[in-house]
Amino acid sequence: MIRLLSLLFVCFSINVNAATLLVLGDSLSAGYQMPIEKAWPTLLPDELAQNGHQMRIINGSISGDTTGNGLTRLPSLLQQHKPDYVLIELGANDGLRGFSPKLVKNNLAKLIDLSQDSDAQVILMQIQVPPNYGKRYTQAFAQVYPTVSKEKNVQLIPFFLPEIITSEGLIMQDGLHPTEKAQPWIAQFVAEQLNPILSVMP
Repeated sequence: MIRLLSLLFVCFSINVNAATLLVLGDSLSAGYQMPIEKAWPTLLPDELAQNGHQMRIINGSISGDTTGNGLTRLPSLLQQHKPDYVLIELGANDGLRGFSPKLVKNNLAKLIDLSQDSDAQVILMQIQVPPNYGKRYTQAFAQVYPTVSKEKNVQLIPFFLPEIITSEGLIMQDGLHPTEKAQPWIAQFVAEQLNPILSVMP
Protein backbone atom coordinates (compact mmCIF):
# COMPACT_ATOMS: atom_id res chain seq x y z
CA MET A 1 0.00 0.00 0.00
CA ILE A 2 2.82 2.41 0.86
CA ARG A 3 4.47 1.73 -2.50
CA LEU A 4 1.17 2.32 -4.31
CA LEU A 5 0.62 5.62 -2.52
CA SER A 6 4.17 6.63 -3.37
CA LEU A 7 3.56 5.85 -7.04
CA LEU A 8 0.37 7.88 -7.02
CA PHE A 9 2.32 10.76 -5.50
CA VAL A 10 4.86 10.52 -8.31
CA CYS A 11 2.10 10.51 -10.89
CA PHE A 12 -0.07 13.33 -9.64
CA SER A 13 2.07 15.69 -7.60
CA ILE A 14 3.11 17.62 -10.70
CA ASN A 15 1.19 20.26 -12.63
CA VAL A 16 -1.65 18.46 -14.41
CA ASN A 17 -1.06 20.65 -17.48
CA ALA A 18 2.50 19.35 -17.82
CA ALA A 19 3.44 16.89 -20.53
CA THR A 20 3.54 13.25 -19.45
CA LEU A 21 6.58 11.01 -19.79
CA LEU A 22 6.27 7.28 -19.15
CA VAL A 23 9.44 5.50 -18.06
CA LEU A 24 9.14 1.86 -19.11
CA GLY A 25 12.00 0.10 -17.39
CA ASP A 26 13.30 -2.58 -15.07
CA SER A 27 15.06 -2.56 -11.70
CA LEU A 28 17.49 0.10 -12.91
CA SER A 29 14.58 2.55 -12.93
CA ALA A 30 12.22 0.96 -10.40
CA GLY A 31 14.11 1.98 -7.27
CA TYR A 32 15.55 -1.45 -6.53
CA GLN A 33 15.71 -2.05 -2.75
CA MET A 34 14.74 1.53 -1.96
CA PRO A 35 11.54 3.60 -1.57
CA ILE A 36 10.19 4.57 -4.98
CA GLU A 37 10.32 8.25 -4.02
CA LYS A 38 14.12 7.89 -3.95
CA ALA A 39 14.34 6.43 -7.47
CA TRP A 40 15.73 8.62 -10.22
CA PRO A 41 12.43 8.90 -12.20
CA THR A 42 10.87 10.53 -9.13
CA LEU A 43 13.70 13.06 -9.03
CA LEU A 44 13.64 13.69 -12.78
CA PRO A 45 10.88 16.37 -12.90
CA ASP A 46 12.87 18.77 -10.74
CA GLU A 47 15.94 18.31 -12.94
CA LEU A 48 13.95 18.88 -16.12
CA ALA A 49 12.20 21.91 -14.63
CA GLN A 50 15.56 23.64 -14.27
CA ASN A 51 15.59 23.87 -18.08
CA GLY A 52 11.95 24.88 -18.37
CA HIS A 53 10.48 21.45 -19.08
CA GLN A 54 7.44 20.85 -16.90
CA MET A 55 7.01 17.10 -16.95
CA ARG A 56 4.72 14.63 -15.20
CA ILE A 57 6.62 11.35 -14.80
CA ILE A 58 4.93 7.96 -14.70
CA ASN A 59 7.37 5.34 -13.46
CA GLY A 60 6.15 2.18 -15.15
CA SER A 61 9.26 0.19 -14.23
CA ILE A 62 9.27 -3.24 -12.58
CA SER A 63 12.31 -5.11 -11.32
CA GLY A 64 13.15 -8.16 -13.41
CA ASP A 65 11.26 -7.05 -16.49
CA THR A 66 12.49 -8.01 -19.94
CA THR A 67 11.54 -6.42 -23.25
CA GLY A 68 8.92 -9.18 -23.54
CA ASN A 69 7.42 -8.27 -20.18
CA GLY A 70 7.35 -4.66 -21.32
CA LEU A 71 5.36 -5.65 -24.40
CA THR A 72 2.77 -7.29 -22.17
CA ARG A 73 2.43 -4.30 -19.86
CA LEU A 74 2.76 -1.37 -22.25
CA PRO A 75 -0.72 -1.35 -23.84
CA SER A 76 -2.49 -0.87 -20.50
CA LEU A 77 0.02 1.79 -19.43
CA LEU A 78 -0.55 3.70 -22.66
CA GLN A 79 -4.30 3.45 -22.30
CA GLN A 80 -4.29 4.51 -18.66
CA HIS A 81 -1.80 7.38 -18.79
CA LYS A 82 -1.83 8.52 -22.46
CA PRO A 83 1.79 9.73 -22.26
CA ASP A 84 3.23 12.35 -24.58
CA TYR A 85 6.63 10.67 -24.34
CA VAL A 86 7.79 7.12 -23.63
CA LEU A 87 11.33 6.49 -22.41
CA ILE A 88 12.20 2.81 -22.93
CA GLU A 89 14.83 1.49 -20.52
CA LEU A 90 14.60 -2.25 -21.11
CA GLY A 91 16.89 -5.03 -22.23
CA ALA A 92 19.32 -5.50 -19.34
CA ASN A 93 17.51 -8.61 -18.10
CA ASP A 94 17.27 -9.95 -21.64
CA GLY A 95 21.04 -9.66 -21.88
CA LEU A 96 21.71 -11.18 -18.48
CA ARG A 97 19.59 -14.17 -19.52
CA GLY A 98 21.42 -14.51 -22.82
CA PHE A 99 18.41 -13.75 -25.01
CA SER A 100 19.25 -13.37 -28.68
CA PRO A 101 19.92 -9.82 -29.92
CA LYS A 102 17.40 -10.49 -32.70
CA LEU A 103 14.65 -11.13 -30.14
CA VAL A 104 15.54 -7.97 -28.22
CA LYS A 105 15.56 -5.97 -31.45
CA ASN A 106 12.14 -7.25 -32.47
CA ASN A 107 10.65 -6.57 -29.05
CA LEU A 108 12.06 -3.04 -28.93
CA ALA A 109 10.66 -2.34 -32.38
CA LYS A 110 7.22 -3.51 -31.23
CA LEU A 111 7.45 -1.36 -28.09
CA ILE A 112 8.23 1.65 -30.25
CA ASP A 113 5.39 0.87 -32.67
CA LEU A 114 2.88 0.54 -29.82
CA SER A 115 4.00 3.85 -28.34
CA GLN A 116 3.93 5.69 -31.65
CA ASP A 117 0.52 4.25 -32.49
CA SER A 118 -0.73 5.94 -29.31
CA ASP A 119 0.80 9.26 -30.51
CA ALA A 120 3.66 9.20 -28.01
CA GLN A 121 7.15 10.38 -28.87
CA VAL A 122 9.69 7.63 -28.11
CA ILE A 123 13.12 7.93 -26.55
CA LEU A 124 15.24 4.79 -26.35
CA MET A 125 17.99 4.27 -23.78
CA GLN A 126 21.08 2.34 -24.84
CA ILE A 127 21.58 -0.80 -22.76
CA GLN A 128 24.79 -2.80 -22.42
CA VAL A 129 25.60 -6.15 -20.83
CA PRO A 130 28.69 -6.96 -18.73
CA PRO A 131 31.85 -7.78 -20.72
CA ASN A 132 32.06 -11.28 -19.22
CA TYR A 133 29.31 -12.33 -21.63
CA GLY A 134 31.91 -12.37 -24.37
CA LYS A 135 32.97 -9.80 -26.95
CA ARG A 136 30.83 -11.19 -29.75
CA TYR A 137 27.59 -11.20 -27.74
CA THR A 138 28.16 -7.86 -25.96
CA GLN A 139 28.90 -6.10 -29.24
CA ALA A 140 25.94 -7.65 -31.03
CA PHE A 141 23.67 -6.76 -28.11
CA ALA A 142 24.92 -3.17 -27.87
CA GLN A 143 24.45 -2.66 -31.61
CA VAL A 144 20.74 -3.48 -31.36
CA TYR A 145 19.93 -0.08 -29.88
CA PRO A 146 21.46 2.27 -32.47
CA THR A 147 20.09 -0.01 -35.20
CA VAL A 148 16.53 0.15 -33.85
CA SER A 149 16.89 3.87 -33.19
CA LYS A 150 17.86 4.49 -36.81
CA GLU A 151 15.28 2.14 -38.33
CA LYS A 152 12.44 3.56 -36.24
CA ASN A 153 13.69 7.15 -36.32
CA VAL A 154 13.65 7.59 -32.54
CA GLN A 155 16.08 9.36 -30.26
CA LEU A 156 18.75 7.26 -28.53
CA ILE A 157 20.30 8.37 -25.24
CA PRO A 158 23.33 6.86 -23.47
CA PHE A 159 23.18 4.22 -20.76
CA PHE A 160 23.85 5.72 -17.32
CA LEU A 161 25.32 2.61 -15.71
CA PRO A 162 28.82 2.77 -17.28
CA GLU A 163 29.16 6.29 -15.87
CA ILE A 164 28.80 5.14 -12.27
CA ILE A 165 29.82 1.49 -12.15
CA THR A 166 33.37 2.24 -11.01
CA SER A 167 32.37 5.00 -8.60
CA GLU A 168 32.56 4.14 -4.93
CA GLY A 169 29.22 4.09 -3.17
CA LEU A 170 27.12 4.35 -6.34
CA ILE A 171 26.76 0.63 -7.13
CA MET A 172 25.38 -2.07 -4.87
CA GLN A 173 27.49 -5.07 -3.93
CA ASP A 174 25.90 -7.09 -6.73
CA GLY A 175 27.77 -4.85 -9.19
CA LEU A 176 24.59 -4.26 -11.19
CA HIS A 177 22.21 -1.93 -9.37
CA PRO A 178 22.71 1.74 -8.54
CA THR A 179 22.48 2.69 -4.88
CA GLU A 180 20.17 5.27 -3.39
CA LYS A 181 23.13 7.64 -3.34
CA ALA A 182 23.41 7.33 -7.12
CA GLN A 183 19.81 8.29 -7.89
CA PRO A 184 20.22 12.10 -7.89
CA TRP A 185 23.22 11.77 -10.21
CA ILE A 186 21.26 9.51 -12.58
CA ALA A 187 18.32 11.93 -12.61
CA GLN A 188 20.67 14.76 -13.53
CA PHE A 189 22.38 12.64 -16.21
CA VAL A 190 19.08 11.60 -17.80
CA ALA A 191 17.77 15.17 -17.68
CA GLU A 192 20.90 16.39 -19.47
CA GLN A 193 20.22 13.88 -22.25
CA LEU A 194 16.51 14.66 -22.46
CA ASN A 195 16.66 18.46 -22.34
CA PRO A 196 17.87 19.03 -25.93
CA ILE A 197 15.51 16.33 -27.21
CA LEU A 198 12.46 17.79 -25.49
CA SER A 199 13.38 21.24 -26.78
CA VAL A 200 13.01 20.16 -30.41
CA MET A 201 10.25 17.57 -30.12
CA PRO A 202 6.71 18.82 -30.82
